[in-house]
Amino acid sequence: MVRPVKKRRICCEPSYEHFSPYGIPSGAPVTLSFDEYEAIRLIDYEKMTQAQCAVRMDVSRPTIASIYESARHKIADCLVNGNVLQISGGNYRLCSGHRRGCGCVCPRTIGVSDVEIAAKGVKVMRIAVTYDNGNVFQHFGHTEAFKVYDVENQQIQKSQIIPTNGSGHGALAGFLRDAGVDALICGGIGGGAQNALAQVGVNVYGGVVGNTDEAVAALISGTLNYQANVQCNHHDQACEGGEHAHGGQCCHN
Repeated sequence: MVRPVKKRRICCEPSYEHFSPYGIPSGAPVTLSFDEYEAIRLIDYEKMTQAQCAVRMDVSRPTIASIYESARHKIADCLVNGNVLQISGGNYRLCSGHRRGCGCVCPRTIGVSDVEIAAKGVKVMRIAVTYDNGNVFQHFGHTEAFKVYDVENQQIQKSQIIPTNGSGHGALAGFLRDAGVDALICGGIGGGAQNALAQVGVNVYGGVVGNTDEAVAALISGTLNYQANVQCNHHDQACEGGEHAHGGQCCHN
């Protein structure tokens, strides 16, 4: 059996997506993955050793060496050949800020009440999506982050990834309410969570899969494929109180 590739832990995604040479790009764009970006940030910017970087990213030292070598070669390719550098994708997971010894000092380590969330304009619709590696995370109660989009005049004006910092399912409705969220796109979600969200005025679009950006664009255009009465449908084994387990964790309402 092939051993699954372990996701690389990164502090946060950069707020920019590409760099272009001054002039006319000479070749095809080069894509630097988020985990490659993180290796460059930690080793070349934070001045960590590769061993320290491996600990921070929760992978082996040889894996970091491979990631770092690939990242450096891509950056050199762009500098030498005048190619556009794109930063996107990769096999990664966002740091929750709660792992012992993480040492992470990015916004993901601060409390929920201290997360910096941009003020919402009067005519803005704010949409939150359960987030994991660019895709809709499938278990609302266990999501480690939301990607929040501000939409005005049927256009996405800006987006922001907001960590939940370990908030349980019972606190997430209040979390979204305090963030000024009007609508939630997610995968599986229990009936209790749906009721809690309804009470704070958040519309739920559940049962959604795929890329978060595409899901929000579909919601804006009225073409989003979702399940109005979605429920937790993972029944690997029963849990106490009528809840169900998936992957060793209960899908709480």
